[in-house]
Amino acid sequence: MLVNKDSIRSIFIGLKTLFNNAFTSAPSTWEKIAMKVPSTTGSNLYAWLSAFPKMRRWVGEKHVKSLKAYSYTVENEDWEATVEVDRNHIKDDQLGIYGPQAQMAGFSAKQLPDEIVYELVNAGFSNLCYDEQYFFDTDHPVGKGSVSNKGTAALSIATQAAAKASYGAARTAMRKFKDDEGRPLDVNPTVLLVGPGLEDTARALLTSERLEDGKVNLYKGTAELVVSTRITSDTAWFLIDASKPVMPFIYQEREAPSFVQQTDPEADDVFNRKKFKFGAEARAAGGYGFWQLAYGSTGEA
Repeated sequence: MLVNKDSIRSIFIGLKTLFNNAFTSAPSTWEKIAMKVPSTTGSNLYAWLSAFPKMRRWVGEKHVKSLKAYSYTVENEDWEATVEVDRNHIKDDQLGIYGPQAQMAGFSAKQLPDEIVYELVNAGFSNLCYDEQYFFDTDHPVGKGSVSNKGTAALSIATQAAAKASYGAARTAMRKFKDDEGRPLDVNPTVLLVGPGLEDTARALLTSERLEDGKVNLYKGTAELVVSTRITSDTAWFLIDASKPVMPFIYQEREAPSFVQQTDPEADDVFNRKKFKFGAEARAAGGYGFWQLAYGSTGEA
């Protein structure tokens, strides 16, 4: 095959098509637990997270809820996946070997938000959120007191009592969350998130008529099960309220993943090393939203 700008451009159009098809068809679950926040600069400031907005009676002058002096900022990061194409493979018409790589680049690009969001979940017991506490913590400051969205109970279906003490206790705690004025936040957990190690237990908890002790399963159908292989712990489990416009996790997107290519046959890499390049690029980051909409248990008790 003759190697010139037109032939190179034609080759990369084909690779881009494979990339886009793989991108479109790749599975993704991050949107079940996180929200996408557009970014137009190098970082986003999330001071607004300090004020959980809620309607109140208008008596007299409006009550203006000022933002607290939190400076929670999420910096965008660069992401890439790059493949080299040997010029000789173009000349010898051996480009078929790059098709799977273009597809994997597209697959990986689609799952970038999953990688970012589930990394946040895994690190939620040790990463700080907007109130300068760990995202899953026992003492988030609320009003004059503190509130916990962290547990240690193992997810269990052994007995009705064990299910109540784990899943049930977490669910009740979330539904009792209040704002700093003592008003209920109407939190309603809708997603149970686990890794592969707890998939069977979680599925039985949400679908079985009875638990292992033969008693009625009080929690059948109370949440949607989301299983992610990106959850690294075999014991940790998470409850999430995904019913609100704001979510507990943030996928911040500055530049969506896209296919990029270097097609100039006169470029230095081509002249010196006989290599063209293609791949995916993106600018994005992740952060924590309202901790009130999530509960995490280490499952180690």
